Amino acid sequence: YCAISDLTEKQINDYIDFSDNNLKILKFIPDEKDYFVRNMKLDYYGYIPILSLREIPFDAVLNQFMKRLFDILFSTLIIVFVLSWLIPIMAFFIKMESSGPVFFKQKRNGLNKKEFACYKFRSMKINEKADLKQVSKNDPRITKIGKFIRKTSIDELPQFFNVFLGEMSVVGPRPQMVSINNYYAMNVNKFMARHFVKPGITGLAQIKGYRGEVETDQDIFNRVKFDI
Repeated sequence: YCAISDLTEKQINDYIDFSDNNLKILKFIPDEKDYFVRNMKLDYYGYIPILSLREIPFDAVLNQFMKRLFDILFSTLIIVFVLSWLIPIMAFFIKMESSGPVFFKQKRNGLNKKEFACYKFRSMKINEKADLKQVSKNDPRITKIGKFIRKTSIDELPQFFNVFLGEMSVVGPRPQMVSINNYYAMNVNKFMARHFVKPGITGLAQIKGYRGEVETDQDIFNRVKFDI
């Protein structure tokens, strides 16, 4: 909580950048200066006015409950009616081409940057750099069946188990693997603000075309913009 009357505009902007980049929730106690032109949300704690940087709908308990209920019901339908028959088929093709597990587990950052094991159908040969090196186009580690399931996004379907367990949501920012996440957190402004909510299987950035490999800096900047 910061009293605007004690701060210069530069200090206000510095605090805003610091809070978003360090996963802190920042609120201002306003004065009579012309700072209301910002796109801030005005609340009252009793009779005290409080300004928030952005409206986060999941601060409301009812919204949290409704979104979690949707996630449970939707993920259950996918697990029962899709994955129940798809997993044996995918297991056959994946193991026919290369030895190793059917599922690939990778540490990723979720809500409040907490780490969790993100599930995918394995699309690559077993390799030591799976948790360190981002997959690129024509990556030699990708198997033939892997190219197909990655192109069709079938490899992401096991993440409905993550949704059912409460580690992810159907809709939200796409989670990044821990090593890449740490790099972006230090180099991309407001990247950490994505962790105010659960990561998702899909989100606004994906339907705007920003999915798959991050090829340029602009790709990740636009993803963060749409995620926020």
